[in-house]
Amino acid sequence: MIAASFFARDATLVARDMIGAEFLLDGVGGIIIETEAYRPDDPASHSFNGPTPRNRAMFGPSGHAYVYRSHGLHWCVNAVCLPGSAVLIRALEPTVGLERMHQRRGLADKRLLCAGPGRLCQALGVDKEHDGLPLDGGSFHFRPAEMIAEVVTGPRIGLSKAVDQPWRFGLAGSRLVSRRF
Repeated sequence: MIAASFFARDATLVARDMIGAEFLLDGVGGIIIETEAYRPDDPASHSFNGPTPRNRAMFGPSGHAYVYRSHGLHWCVNAVCLPGSAVLIRALEPTVGLERMHQRRGLADKRLLCAGPGRLCQALGVDKEHDGLPLDGGSFHFRPAEMIAEVVTGPRIGLSKAVDQPWRFGLAGSRLVSRRF
C-alpha cells in the first residue's frame, strides 16, 4: 500500500515521480511513461475556478482518481494531489493484461494501446464509475517506481491556456509516449 504522502505534494513533483510507477485497474495496465501536472493556480486546470460537480474529486483526498470525459469523447484518469491539483496519466507501457487491452482497443499494435489518455482509459476500462476511488486499493493498483527514472520535460498537449508550462513529463527514450518530447 502506498503512503498518502506520495500524492499529498505539489502536482509537478508527483507527476515527475509517477514516471516508472506501475498502474493497474483490475489487473490490467503497465508502467507510467507520461504524465501532465495541473495545479489550482493554473488557468488550464479544471480546478482553476473552484469546485464543481465535475471536478469534485480534485478537491477530495490525495491519492484518489479524478476521472472526466474529454470533449465528450473519451475518459481521462488523473491522480489527485494537494486539494485542487492532479496529475493526468497520459501514457503507459502496457505490461499486464495485454489480451484484454487488445480486445478493448480493437488493435494489436503495442505502441497505440496506451499512448494518450483516451487510449489508456479505453485499454484499462476506466470510466466515470472510477471517479473518486483510491489509487491504492480496490480496483486500482499503484506502486511507485523502484528506481529513479530518467525523465524528460516539455509543454503540455492540447491546451489553449498556460501552454508555456513545462509540466509534461516522460520516460526518456520511450517510443510509447503519446507525442515525442
